[in-house]
Amino acid sequence: MQPRAAVRTPSKRAPAFRPASLLAKITTGKSSRDYRQTQGIFAQGDAADAVFYLQRGKVKLTVVSVHGKEAVIGTLGPGTFFGESCLAGQPRRMSTARALQSSTIVRVAKKTMVALLHREPEFSELFVAYLLSRNVRIEAELVDQLFNSSERRLARALLLLSRFGQAEKPEAVIPKMTQETLASMVGTTRAKIGYFMKRFRKLGFIDYDGGSLKVHNGLLTVVLHD
Repeated sequence: MQPRAAVRTPSKRAPAFRPASLLAKITTGKSSRDYRQTQGIFAQGDAADAVFYLQRGKVKLTVVSVHGKEAVIGTLGPGTFFGESCLAGQPRRMSTARALQSSTIVRVAKKTMVALLHREPEFSELFVAYLLSRNVRIEAELVDQLFNSSERRLARALLLLSRFGQAEKPEAVIPKMTQETLASMVGTTRAKIGYFMKRFRKLGFIDYDGGSLKVHNGLLTVVLHD
């Protein structure tokens, strides 16, 4: 008797997190606004009274020490939330958010967001999963900062900015970003950033002209190389 072939049951994929459609149904406690490049969204020390959703564009998060030194702690792309720490009872903003390019951002009042999370259990579950996945990325960035060379950290930062490896098609061009900003993100000097960028371009990993930057998949070899 021939053995019966194993029957494969299709695995259930986790539902995609698409908050835009649900946020569109909110009629009160929500507003949408367009921000120009470099325009501030909120500042360190402001009251933490709302959650923000980035529909279009890019946002940079920075912190300033008591001695006035600024550091970039993250860059965000479309489809991401920020400022959600107010949901955990944080009374003041711990960072400054500023548009890296022309952006459209939805502001949801804290009270409205809390009500939405209570009213929509599926959204609440996906929102928690989203925050946990971002926490994993933050931990990976900390390990990267502690143990990897500045060249590898720069390569990883450029790949993240180009959305490499995400479900959607990677962006062809990264918006204009100064070497000072990249140096702050990577934790090194502007001179080293300039040296590595020239080296990456010579190796064919990146192209840049007039401020725009295109990242090629070959840059991944810098991250994976031991």
